[in-house]
Amino acid sequence: TKCPVPLFTASSYSFILSISEEEARVKALNEYLSTRSYIQGFTFSHADVEVFRKFSGPPVDQYIHVVRWYRHIEAIYDGSSEKNEPCKLQTSKGKRVQPPWSCPEGTKHSRLCLYNSLTRSKEIFQPQNGKKVLWYCCGPTVYDASHMGHARSYISFDILRRILRDYFKYDIFYCMNITDIDDKIIKRARQNYLFERYRENKSTADQLLEDVRTASELFSVKLRETADPDKKQMLERIQNAVKAAFDPLQEAVQAKLPAEEINRCHEKLLEEAKDLLSDWLDTKFGSQVTDNSIFSKLPKFWEGEFHKDMEALNVLPPDVLTRVSEYVPEIVDFVKKIVDNGYGYVSNGSVYFDTMKFDASEKHSYAKLVPEAVGDQKALQEGEGDLSISADRLSEKRSPNDFALWKSSKPGEPSWDSPWGKGRPGWHIECSAMAGSILGESMDIHGGGFDLRFPHHDNELAQSEAYFENDHWVRYFLHTGHLTIAGCKMSKSLKNFITIKDALKKHTARQLRLAFLMHSWKDTLDYSNNTMESAIQYEKFMNEFFLNVKDILRAPTDVTGQFQKWESQEAELNKNFYDKKAAIHESLCDNVDTRSVLEEMRSLVSQSNSYIAAKKSSRQMPNRLLLENISSYLTQMLKIFGAIESDDALGFPVGGNSRNLNIESTVMPYLQVLSEFREGVRQIAREKKVTEVLQLSDALRDDILPELGVRFEDHEGLPTVVKLVDKDTLLKEREEKKKMEEEKKRKKEEAARKKQQQEAAKLEKMKIPPHEMFKLELDKYSMFDENGFPTHDTEGKELSKGQIKKLKKLYETQEKLHKEYLQMVQNGSAN
Repeated sequence: TKCPVPLFTASSYSFILSISEEEARVKALNEYLSTRSYIQGFTFSHADVEVFRKFSGPPVDQYIHVVRWYRHIEAIYDGSSEKNEPCKLQTSKGKRVQPPWSCPEGTKHSRLCLYNSLTRSKEIFQPQNGKKVLWYCCGPTVYDASHMGHARSYISFDILRRILRDYFKYDIFYCMNITDIDDKIIKRARQNYLFERYRENKSTADQLLEDVRTASELFSVKLRETADPDKKQMLERIQNAVKAAFDPLQEAVQAKLPAEEINRCHEKLLEEAKDLLSDWLDTKFGSQVTDNSIFSKLPKFWEGEFHKDMEALNVLPPDVLTRVSEYVPEIVDFVKKIVDNGYGYVSNGSVYFDTMKFDASEKHSYAKLVPEAVGDQKALQEGEGDLSISADRLSEKRSPNDFALWKSSKPGEPSWDSPWGKGRPGWHIECSAMAGSILGESMDIHGGGFDLRFPHHDNELAQSEAYFENDHWVRYFLHTGHLTIAGCKMSKSLKNFITIKDALKKHTARQLRLAFLMHSWKDTLDYSNNTMESAIQYEKFMNEFFLNVKDILRAPTDVTGQFQKWESQEAELNKNFYDKKAAIHESLCDNVDTRSVLEEMRSLVSQSNSYIAAKKSSRQMPNRLLLENISSYLTQMLKIFGAIESDDALGFPVGGNSRNLNIESTVMPYLQVLSEFREGVRQIAREKKVTEVLQLSDALRDDILPELGVRFEDHEGLPTVVKLVDKDTLLKEREEKKKMEEEKKRKKEEAARKKQQQEAAKLEKMKIPPHEMFKLELDKYSMFDENGFPTHDTEGKELSKGQIKKLKKLYETQEKLHKEYLQMVQNGSAN
């Protein structure tokens, strides 16, 4: 390898060193270096060293070549004076080295915290096994239609599940149960079966009236014994409805009205008295229902309806679904082990959990979630079920706080074999056995509605920890808040509920989800018109932003044109964008606070809208990439929340959620051509003043395109904005616009009518000669002078000077008006 050429040759070496004055030497050196490459290689010669040593300090900046040379030599020269060969010197001296590097301190990372009902506080979420999360959720008891209370729980947990999976990147294994064996199901199945048989028997009108009278007596006893005011009110409503249907049938029979009228009244009473008759029939014949298929048909049907509702709400299906009817053998084994561990006892064919013995154990504690509720007999009896709170059942327990693990079956109830005889599972044991068989001795998250905390979840915890002999069956207990309807308690048993299907007739699944996202998942949510209107307006606000960004991105540009120079406005918006992303992350870490997240997203859109407006007002093109990044981020967040199902890159899907066809990308090119053609035609029509063409153009925009889900927005001096919007939304907008125009027209006509009336009244007043005006007011005055001016009031008293002064002003005004009228008559304009 050749050695790098030294900077100084022998002749230049002698010349430079011969100059004694330093400034002159530096000047000469600068001239010399200007003709040479003084960074040739990473070494230096002895001549370099000799010249370098002559410097008393760094050279001044005006000698730029010397400054650079000096820095180079200074960086690699170690101060040695040893005389070495240039080539040898080069290979033996070290190369330029990198300076030390230090790691930036960075910022503190927020960690996900969840409100844990076991501590009633927010706790850092730490799964037991890396990123894997074992999650169990209490599913529905399927005996009737799913309602908005179910939606409150399952949409909320779906949101939490999606955020933990797709935002925080946890690997979630999600298990949910279906309760298809339960006191409510047994009773409802029996009642439905018996009522349908009663209907099929086609009782006469007289027989129906007699049966309703008998059933009403039993119902009245139930009503008198009911202490709960809400339940009492519900029963009174049923009673009143039955009476309102009973009397017409009775009168029709007594009056011997036509058979058609009697049949109509008969059907009305049968329908209104269904609950009342069903209770009575169950009391009389319930114990005779022995066919187990009757008890499986009802839950199977309503489970299917539940799954359809969840799909319609875009709720993800569980990874594992367990049904009580399929896990009876596992439940029997679970109960056996609890008894073997000393925490259960057999009584009259049933098995009960010994709460006192469990609580007395050093390693266990009963009622971890709601310890203050221990002893609440009302809650405990609701947990046991309507068919399990008879006096003989309650007498089987050692303590009123004990609860059934296995119930011996009575006549009219389904049953399975067990070591203790024919029976069926208790309610609480179902979840413990099914969750334990799938998730093992400890899970990360258990979820359910707030009203399940006690006794259901507390009993689950107790029996599961008794089975596994541990104290950590659940690490984090999450409970969703209550749902009220317009401020009132919602309850299926009180018949105060709205089914999911009915709710979806009024609002879309996205609007319902947005309403839930706008509230904390653990707090009470009021399902009302105001709540839903807020969600609708939020959806509309976000959708308009997405449509505006799409319009900006459709503007033609070449490959390089998409990269625009950033000015202060772009820098500011981008800073706000990153600030909002950070704030959103903090909110999600804070117990998945979606309410704050949606507010931050709204604020980001408002800032973006202001930026777009400012750019358009100055006739500048908004920055495409920046707006695309913002809208892509917002779209992604809405996808994570489950508010967008499609794979569209930006915004809400157009024309439903079909994954096979992107309507927007298909039809937009044609709409863009139509828009440009229309704009050209309008321009010509304005120049030529062809109003008929302009009217046709407006009709296309206002009447025809909305029917196809297309909105054209005309802006003065700017291209028409083309948006694909839901057809129903556009038609609603058109209707509202029409109503506003009609209201505006009505107000204008009303104002014109009032003005006309005022002018007519004024004209009538002008017609009155001043000497007649006061004579019309005999209720005020009794005497007048020769000019018709009043002198005395109705009581005959002479008017005061002050009164006369005021009346003179009125007289003079009328005199002037009447002269104007006479002038108008003379001119022929008095009409």
